[in-house]
Amino acid sequence: MNAVTPALKTTRAQSIRTPSGIEIWHVEDYTVPVLSVEFAFLGGAAQDPAGKCGLANLLASLMDEGAGALVSQDFQEALEEKAIELSFDAGRDRLDGSLRTLADNAERAFELMALALQMPRFDADAIDRVRAQIISGLKRDESDPGSRARDRLNALAYPGHSYGRAADGVIAELTSITREDVVAQHAKLFARENLRIVAVGAVSPEMLARLVEQAFGPLPKAPTLVPITPITMQNGGTREIIDLDIPQSTLYLALPGIARKDPMHMSAMVLNHILGGGSFTSRLWTEVREKRGLAYSVWSALAGRAQSALYFAGTATSNERVAESLEVILHEITQIARDGATAEELDKAKRYLMGSYALRFDTSRKIANQLLELAIEELGIDYIDRRNAEVAAVTLDSMRAAGTRLFGDAKPLIVVAGRPQGL
Repeated sequence: MNAVTPALKTTRAQSIRTPSGIEIWHVEDYTVPVLSVEFAFLGGAAQDPAGKCGLANLLASLMDEGAGALVSQDFQEALEEKAIELSFDAGRDRLDGSLRTLADNAERAFELMALALQMPRFDADAIDRVRAQIISGLKRDESDPGSRARDRLNALAYPGHSYGRAADGVIAELTSITREDVVAQHAKLFARENLRIVAVGAVSPEMLARLVEQAFGPLPKAPTLVPITPITMQNGGTREIIDLDIPQSTLYLALPGIARKDPMHMSAMVLNHILGGGSFTSRLWTEVREKRGLAYSVWSALAGRAQSALYFAGTATSNERVAESLEVILHEITQIARDGATAEELDKAKRYLMGSYALRFDTSRKIANQLLELAIEELGIDYIDRRNAEVAAVTLDSMRAAGTRLFGDAKPLIVVAGRPQGL
Protein backbone atom coordinates (compact mmCIF):
# COMPACT_ATOMS: atom_id res chain seq x y z
CA MET A 1 0.00 0.00 0.00
CA ASN A 2 1.24 3.50 -0.83
CA ALA A 3 2.01 5.73 2.12
CA VAL A 4 0.69 9.25 1.50
CA THR A 5 1.63 12.22 3.67
CA PRO A 6 -0.87 15.00 4.44
CA ALA A 7 -1.32 17.57 1.68
CA LEU A 8 0.43 20.91 2.01
CA LYS A 9 -1.36 24.24 2.00
CA THR A 10 0.80 25.82 -0.72
CA THR A 11 1.68 23.05 -3.15
CA ARG A 12 -0.68 20.30 -2.01
CA ALA A 13 2.36 18.06 -2.37
CA GLN A 14 2.21 14.55 -1.01
CA SER A 15 4.78 11.80 -0.73
CA ILE A 16 3.98 8.49 -2.42
CA ARG A 17 6.13 5.39 -2.13
CA THR A 18 5.98 2.61 -4.71
CA PRO A 19 6.35 -1.12 -3.90
CA SER A 20 10.07 -1.06 -4.77
CA GLY A 21 10.63 1.89 -2.42
CA ILE A 22 10.72 4.79 -4.91
CA GLU A 23 9.52 8.01 -3.29
CA ILE A 24 7.54 10.39 -5.50
CA TRP A 25 6.63 13.94 -4.60
CA HIS A 26 3.22 14.46 -6.20
CA VAL A 27 0.95 17.44 -6.72
CA GLU A 28 -2.44 16.29 -7.99
CA ASP A 29 -3.98 19.01 -10.14
CA TYR A 30 -6.69 18.72 -12.80
CA THR A 31 -6.80 22.40 -13.79
CA VAL A 32 -5.41 21.42 -17.18
CA PRO A 33 -5.21 17.83 -18.50
CA VAL A 34 -1.41 17.74 -18.48
CA LEU A 35 1.14 15.77 -16.47
CA SER A 36 4.69 17.05 -15.87
CA VAL A 37 7.31 14.67 -14.47
CA GLU A 38 10.81 15.77 -13.54
CA PHE A 39 13.44 13.38 -12.23
CA ALA A 40 17.16 13.13 -11.63
CA PHE A 41 19.71 10.41 -11.07
CA LEU A 42 22.39 11.75 -8.73
CA GLY A 43 25.81 11.44 -10.32
CA GLY A 44 26.21 13.31 -13.58
CA ALA A 45 29.37 14.54 -15.26
CA ALA A 46 31.33 14.37 -12.00
CA GLN A 47 31.20 10.60 -12.46
CA ASP A 48 32.94 10.66 -15.85
CA PRO A 49 36.02 8.38 -15.68
CA ALA A 50 39.46 9.86 -16.28
CA GLY A 51 40.07 10.23 -20.00
CA LYS A 52 36.33 10.04 -20.78
CA CYS A 53 35.27 13.64 -20.16
CA GLY A 54 31.86 14.16 -21.72
CA LEU A 55 30.61 10.61 -21.20
CA ALA A 56 27.59 11.64 -19.11
CA ASN A 57 26.71 14.34 -21.64
CA LEU A 58 26.87 11.81 -24.48
CA LEU A 59 24.85 9.29 -22.48
CA ALA A 60 22.09 11.81 -21.73
CA SER A 61 21.95 12.88 -25.36
CA LEU A 62 21.47 9.26 -26.44
CA MET A 63 18.67 8.36 -24.05
CA ASP A 64 15.92 9.27 -26.52
CA GLU A 65 17.74 7.92 -29.58
CA GLY A 66 15.91 4.63 -29.74
CA ALA A 67 14.91 2.00 -27.18
CA GLY A 68 13.73 -1.60 -27.22
CA ALA A 69 12.64 -2.54 -30.73
CA LEU A 70 12.33 1.12 -31.78
CA VAL A 71 15.28 2.66 -33.60
CA SER A 72 15.87 6.39 -33.20
CA GLN A 73 13.44 7.63 -35.87
CA ASP A 74 10.71 5.20 -34.82
CA PHE A 75 11.10 6.19 -31.18
CA GLN A 76 10.86 9.89 -32.01
CA GLU A 77 7.81 9.28 -34.18
CA ALA A 78 6.15 7.34 -31.35
CA LEU A 79 6.68 10.33 -29.04
CA GLU A 80 5.44 12.79 -31.64
CA GLU A 81 2.35 10.72 -32.41
CA LYS A 82 1.05 11.34 -28.89
CA ALA A 83 2.60 14.81 -28.43
CA ILE A 84 4.88 13.45 -25.69
CA GLU A 85 7.91 15.49 -24.65
CA LEU A 86 10.77 13.38 -23.27
CA SER A 87 14.28 14.74 -22.76
CA PHE A 88 17.46 14.07 -20.79
CA ASP A 89 20.29 16.35 -19.74
CA ALA A 90 23.56 15.82 -17.86
CA GLY A 91 24.62 18.28 -15.19
CA ARG A 92 27.74 18.17 -13.09
CA ASP A 93 26.15 16.34 -10.13
CA ARG A 94 23.12 14.69 -11.72
CA LEU A 95 21.54 13.39 -14.89
CA ASP A 96 18.08 14.89 -15.36
CA GLY A 97 15.03 13.64 -17.20
CA SER A 98 11.80 15.40 -18.10
CA LEU A 99 8.46 14.01 -19.29
CA ARG A 100 5.46 16.11 -20.29
CA THR A 101 2.29 14.58 -21.67
CA LEU A 102 -1.45 14.98 -21.94
CA ALA A 103 -3.11 13.03 -19.15
CA ASP A 104 -4.94 10.82 -21.67
CA ASN A 105 -1.57 9.71 -23.07
CA ALA A 106 0.12 9.05 -19.71
CA GLU A 107 0.12 5.27 -20.14
CA ARG A 108 1.89 5.49 -23.50
CA ALA A 109 4.24 8.20 -22.27
CA PHE A 110 5.42 6.09 -19.35
CA GLU A 111 5.67 3.04 -21.60
CA LEU A 112 8.06 4.86 -23.93
CA MET A 113 9.99 6.35 -21.01
CA ALA A 114 10.32 2.87 -19.50
CA LEU A 115 11.84 1.63 -22.76
CA ALA A 116 14.32 4.53 -22.76
CA LEU A 117 15.31 3.95 -19.13
CA GLN A 118 15.50 0.16 -19.19
CA MET A 119 16.41 -0.73 -22.78
CA PRO A 120 18.21 2.14 -24.51
CA ARG A 121 19.65 0.95 -27.81
CA PHE A 122 22.84 3.01 -28.04
CA ASP A 123 23.11 2.14 -31.72
CA ALA A 124 26.45 2.85 -33.36
CA ASP A 125 25.01 5.27 -35.91
CA ALA A 126 23.23 7.24 -33.17
CA ILE A 127 26.41 7.41 -31.09
CA ASP A 128 28.42 8.68 -34.06
CA ARG A 129 25.78 11.25 -35.02
CA VAL A 130 25.20 12.60 -31.50
CA ARG A 131 28.94 12.66 -30.74
CA ALA A 132 29.50 14.70 -33.91
CA GLN A 133 26.80 17.15 -32.84
CA ILE A 134 28.40 17.59 -29.40
CA ILE A 135 31.86 18.04 -30.91
CA SER A 136 30.49 20.63 -33.33
CA GLY A 137 29.11 22.56 -30.36
CA LEU A 138 32.41 22.31 -28.52
CA LYS A 139 34.25 23.68 -31.56
CA ARG A 140 31.91 26.66 -31.60
CA ASP A 141 32.59 27.16 -27.90
CA GLU A 142 36.31 27.52 -28.65
CA SER A 143 35.61 31.00 -29.97
CA ASP A 144 32.93 31.86 -27.40
CA PRO A 145 34.40 34.03 -24.61
CA GLY A 146 31.77 33.02 -22.06
CA SER A 147 32.37 29.30 -22.55
CA ARG A 148 36.15 29.68 -22.55
CA ALA A 149 36.16 31.82 -19.39
CA ARG A 150 33.75 29.48 -17.56
CA ASP A 151 35.72 26.33 -18.37
CA ARG A 152 39.05 27.90 -17.43
CA LEU A 153 37.64 29.27 -14.18
CA ASN A 154 36.41 25.80 -13.22
CA ALA A 155 39.78 24.28 -14.06
CA LEU A 156 41.56 26.82 -11.86
CA ALA A 157 39.01 26.64 -9.04
CA TYR A 158 39.13 22.84 -8.88
CA PRO A 159 42.52 21.61 -10.14
CA GLY A 160 42.78 17.83 -10.26
CA HIS A 161 39.14 17.45 -9.22
CA SER A 162 36.20 16.22 -11.28
CA TYR A 163 34.56 19.65 -10.88
CA GLY A 164 37.49 21.13 -12.79
CA ARG A 165 36.68 19.18 -15.95
CA ALA A 166 34.35 20.49 -18.63
CA ALA A 167 30.90 19.00 -18.03
CA ASP A 168 30.02 19.03 -21.73
CA GLY A 169 33.19 17.19 -22.64
CA VAL A 170 36.58 17.55 -24.31
CA ILE A 171 36.86 16.80 -28.00
CA ALA A 172 39.94 14.59 -27.73
CA GLU A 173 38.34 12.48 -24.99
CA LEU A 174 34.89 12.30 -26.59
CA THR A 175 36.39 10.70 -29.68
CA SER A 176 37.75 7.83 -27.57
CA ILE A 177 34.42 6.95 -25.93
CA THR A 178 33.04 3.58 -27.05
CA ARG A 179 29.60 2.05 -26.95
CA GLU A 180 30.81 -0.14 -24.08
CA ASP A 181 31.67 3.03 -22.12
CA VAL A 182 28.15 4.38 -22.65
CA VAL A 183 26.51 1.09 -21.61
CA ALA A 184 28.69 0.90 -18.50
CA GLN A 185 27.91 4.49 -17.50
CA HIS A 186 24.19 3.84 -17.91
CA ALA A 187 24.43 0.84 -15.59
CA LYS A 188 26.47 2.92 -13.14
CA LEU A 189 24.10 5.89 -12.87
CA PHE A 190 20.56 4.61 -13.46
CA ALA A 191 19.35 3.09 -10.21
CA ARG A 192 16.51 3.56 -7.77
CA GLU A 193 18.44 4.69 -4.70
CA ASN A 194 19.91 7.77 -6.43
CA LEU A 195 16.61 8.66 -8.11
CA ARG A 196 14.64 11.76 -7.17
CA ILE A 197 11.28 12.16 -8.91
CA VAL A 198 8.44 14.68 -8.86
CA ALA A 199 5.12 14.66 -10.73
CA VAL A 200 2.62 17.51 -11.08
CA GLY A 201 -0.70 17.37 -12.87
CA ALA A 202 -3.75 15.37 -13.81
CA VAL A 203 -3.06 11.93 -12.39
CA SER A 204 -4.20 10.14 -9.25
CA PRO A 205 -1.67 8.98 -6.65
CA GLU A 206 -2.59 5.36 -7.29
CA MET A 207 -2.12 5.57 -11.05
CA LEU A 208 1.10 7.60 -10.69
CA ALA A 209 2.62 5.05 -8.31
CA ARG A 210 1.79 2.26 -10.73
CA LEU A 211 3.26 4.07 -13.74
CA VAL A 212 6.44 5.08 -11.91
CA GLU A 213 6.93 1.55 -10.62
CA GLN A 214 6.60 0.16 -14.13
CA ALA A 215 9.11 2.64 -15.54
CA PHE A 216 11.70 2.83 -12.74
CA GLY A 217 11.07 -0.26 -10.59
CA PRO A 218 13.03 -2.69 -12.80
CA LEU A 219 16.18 -0.54 -12.56
CA PRO A 220 18.96 -1.75 -10.23
CA LYS A 221 18.49 -0.83 -6.58
CA ALA A 222 21.84 0.88 -6.00
CA PRO A 223 24.17 2.83 -8.30
CA THR A 224 27.93 2.33 -8.37
CA LEU A 225 28.97 5.94 -7.86
CA VAL A 226 32.52 7.04 -7.15
CA PRO A 227 32.62 9.26 -4.02
CA ILE A 228 33.28 12.91 -4.90
CA THR A 229 35.70 14.55 -2.50
CA PRO A 230 34.49 17.82 -0.92
CA ILE A 231 36.59 20.74 -2.12
CA THR A 232 36.90 24.49 -1.50
CA MET A 233 37.74 26.82 -4.35
CA GLN A 234 41.46 26.96 -5.08
CA ASN A 235 43.71 29.62 -6.67
CA GLY A 236 42.15 32.61 -4.93
CA GLY A 237 43.93 35.79 -5.99
CA THR A 238 44.80 34.44 -9.44
CA ARG A 239 44.04 36.55 -12.51
CA GLU A 240 44.19 34.96 -15.95
CA ILE A 241 43.48 36.29 -19.42
CA ILE A 242 42.45 34.04 -22.31
CA ASP A 243 43.55 35.83 -25.46
CA LEU A 244 40.73 36.05 -28.03
CA ASP A 245 40.78 38.53 -30.88
CA ILE A 246 37.33 39.99 -30.24
CA PRO A 247 36.14 43.53 -29.41
CA GLN A 248 34.34 42.58 -26.17
CA SER A 249 35.66 40.63 -23.22
CA THR A 250 33.81 38.36 -20.80
CA LEU A 251 34.86 38.56 -17.14
CA TYR A 252 34.13 36.00 -14.44
CA LEU A 253 34.99 36.38 -10.76
CA ALA A 254 34.70 33.62 -8.17
CA LEU A 255 35.05 33.24 -4.40
CA PRO A 256 34.29 30.36 -2.03
CA GLY A 257 30.53 30.31 -1.49
CA ILE A 258 28.04 29.19 1.16
CA ALA A 259 26.28 25.86 0.65
CA ARG A 260 22.51 25.59 0.32
CA LYS A 261 22.01 23.73 3.60
CA ASP A 262 24.33 26.04 5.54
CA PRO A 263 22.40 28.03 8.22
CA MET A 264 23.92 31.21 6.79
CA HIS A 265 22.74 30.57 3.22
CA MET A 266 19.52 32.58 3.33
CA SER A 267 21.29 35.64 4.72
CA ALA A 268 23.88 35.27 1.98
CA MET A 269 21.13 34.99 -0.64
CA VAL A 270 19.44 38.19 0.51
CA LEU A 271 22.79 39.97 0.64
CA ASN A 272 23.57 38.78 -2.88
CA HIS A 273 20.23 40.12 -4.11
CA ILE A 274 21.27 43.53 -2.83
CA LEU A 275 24.78 43.31 -4.26
CA GLY A 276 24.25 41.79 -7.69
CA GLY A 277 21.34 39.37 -7.84
CA GLY A 278 18.52 41.89 -8.24
CA SER A 279 18.26 42.52 -11.98
CA PHE A 280 17.46 46.25 -12.00
CA THR A 281 17.98 47.24 -8.39
CA SER A 282 21.31 45.78 -7.30
CA ARG A 283 24.34 47.83 -6.41
CA LEU A 284 26.38 46.30 -9.24
CA TRP A 285 23.66 47.09 -11.77
CA THR A 286 23.39 50.67 -10.51
CA GLU A 287 27.13 51.34 -10.39
CA VAL A 288 28.30 49.43 -13.48
CA ARG A 289 25.43 50.03 -15.90
CA GLU A 290 23.22 52.87 -14.75
CA LYS A 291 25.82 55.35 -13.47
CA ARG A 292 28.77 54.54 -15.73
CA GLY A 293 27.35 52.68 -18.73
CA LEU A 294 30.24 50.24 -18.57
CA ALA A 295 28.28 47.12 -19.53
CA TYR A 296 24.85 46.04 -20.68
CA SER A 297 24.54 43.55 -17.83
CA VAL A 298 26.33 42.61 -14.64
CA TRP A 299 25.35 39.94 -12.13
CA SER A 300 26.33 37.87 -9.12
CA ALA A 301 25.03 34.57 -7.77
CA LEU A 302 25.51 31.84 -5.20
CA ALA A 303 26.29 28.59 -7.03
CA GLY A 304 25.97 25.37 -5.08
CA ARG A 305 27.37 21.98 -6.02
CA ALA A 306 27.03 18.71 -4.21
CA GLN A 307 30.53 18.92 -2.73
CA SER A 308 31.41 22.59 -3.05
CA ALA A 309 29.98 26.10 -3.20
CA LEU A 310 31.03 29.15 -5.18
CA TYR A 311 30.12 32.81 -5.31
CA PHE A 312 30.13 34.12 -8.88
CA ALA A 313 30.05 37.55 -10.42
CA GLY A 314 30.44 38.49 -14.04
CA THR A 315 29.99 40.94 -16.87
CA ALA A 316 30.79 41.42 -20.53
CA THR A 317 32.03 44.73 -21.88
CA SER A 318 34.29 46.32 -24.46
CA ASN A 319 38.00 45.61 -24.10
CA GLU A 320 38.67 49.23 -23.16
CA ARG A 321 36.27 49.13 -20.21
CA VAL A 322 37.04 45.77 -18.60
CA ALA A 323 39.57 47.15 -16.11
CA GLU A 324 37.21 49.88 -14.91
CA SER A 325 34.29 47.41 -14.67
CA LEU A 326 36.37 45.05 -12.55
CA GLU A 327 37.49 47.92 -10.33
CA VAL A 328 33.87 48.93 -9.69
CA ILE A 329 32.80 45.33 -8.95
CA LEU A 330 35.65 44.84 -6.48
CA HIS A 331 34.90 48.19 -4.84
CA GLU A 332 31.25 47.25 -4.30
CA ILE A 333 32.23 43.86 -2.84
CA THR A 334 34.68 45.55 -0.47
CA GLN A 335 32.17 48.19 0.55
CA ILE A 336 29.33 45.78 1.35
CA ALA A 337 31.76 43.58 3.29
CA ARG A 338 32.93 46.58 5.32
CA ASP A 339 29.69 48.49 5.85
CA GLY A 340 26.96 45.91 5.26
CA ALA A 341 23.61 46.75 3.69
CA THR A 342 21.12 49.41 4.76
CA ALA A 343 17.77 48.80 6.45
CA GLU A 344 16.01 50.14 3.35
CA GLU A 345 17.90 47.74 1.09
CA LEU A 346 17.06 44.82 3.35
CA ASP A 347 13.38 45.73 3.43
CA LYS A 348 13.18 46.04 -0.38
CA ALA A 349 15.06 42.77 -0.90
CA LYS A 350 12.79 40.88 1.48
CA ARG A 351 9.63 42.21 -0.11
CA TYR A 352 10.84 41.28 -3.59
CA LEU A 353 12.13 37.82 -2.67
CA MET A 354 8.99 36.94 -0.74
CA GLY A 355 6.54 38.43 -3.22
CA SER A 356 8.13 36.97 -6.33
CA TYR A 357 8.48 33.43 -4.94
CA ALA A 358 4.99 32.46 -6.09
CA LEU A 359 5.99 33.17 -9.70
CA ARG A 360 8.15 30.06 -9.57
CA PHE A 361 5.00 27.95 -9.26
CA ASP A 362 2.65 29.30 -11.91
CA THR A 363 2.87 26.27 -14.24
CA SER A 364 2.99 22.55 -13.61
CA ARG A 365 6.48 22.33 -15.06
CA LYS A 366 7.78 25.12 -12.81
CA ILE A 367 6.25 23.46 -9.75
CA ALA A 368 7.85 20.15 -10.68
CA ASN A 369 11.24 21.76 -11.26
CA GLN A 370 11.15 23.59 -7.94
CA LEU A 371 10.10 20.50 -6.01
CA LEU A 372 12.83 18.45 -7.66
CA GLU A 373 15.45 20.96 -6.52
CA LEU A 374 14.12 20.75 -2.97
CA ALA A 375 14.21 16.96 -3.08
CA ILE A 376 17.80 16.94 -4.30
CA GLU A 377 18.86 19.49 -1.68
CA GLU A 378 17.03 17.45 1.00
CA LEU A 379 15.19 20.53 2.25
CA GLY A 380 11.90 18.72 2.86
CA ILE A 381 8.58 18.50 1.04
CA ASP A 382 7.18 21.35 3.14
CA TYR A 383 10.04 23.77 2.45
CA ILE A 384 7.91 25.90 0.12
CA ASP A 385 5.70 26.75 3.10
CA ARG A 386 8.73 27.55 5.26
CA ARG A 387 10.84 29.46 2.78
CA ASN A 388 9.38 32.95 3.12
CA ALA A 389 9.64 32.76 6.91
CA GLU A 390 13.37 32.15 6.45
CA VAL A 391 13.62 35.24 4.25
CA ALA A 392 11.68 37.30 6.81
CA ALA A 393 14.06 36.18 9.56
CA VAL A 394 17.13 37.66 7.85
CA THR A 395 18.54 40.67 9.73
CA LEU A 396 21.18 43.28 9.08
CA ASP A 397 23.43 41.47 11.56
CA SER A 398 22.98 38.07 9.91
CA MET A 399 23.70 39.60 6.50
CA ARG A 400 26.79 41.31 7.87
CA ALA A 401 28.01 37.94 9.15
CA ALA A 402 27.36 36.38 5.74
CA GLY A 403 29.17 39.25 4.05
CA THR A 404 32.18 38.84 6.33
CA ARG A 405 32.31 35.15 5.53
CA LEU A 406 31.98 35.65 1.78
CA PHE A 407 33.98 38.82 1.27
CA GLY A 408 35.87 39.61 4.46
CA ASP A 409 39.16 38.17 3.22
CA ALA A 410 38.27 38.21 -0.45
CA LYS A 411 40.94 36.91 -2.82
CA PRO A 412 38.86 36.42 -5.94
CA LEU A 413 39.78 34.14 -8.78
CA ILE A 414 39.36 36.18 -11.97
CA VAL A 415 39.30 34.96 -15.57
CA VAL A 416 38.82 37.23 -18.58
CA ALA A 417 38.38 36.02 -22.16
CA GLY A 418 39.11 38.61 -24.83
CA ARG A 419 41.75 41.31 -25.18
CA PRO A 420 41.13 43.53 -22.16
CA GLN A 421 43.14 46.70 -21.85
CA GLY A 422 44.70 47.73 -18.57
CA LEU A 423 44.72 44.35 -16.85
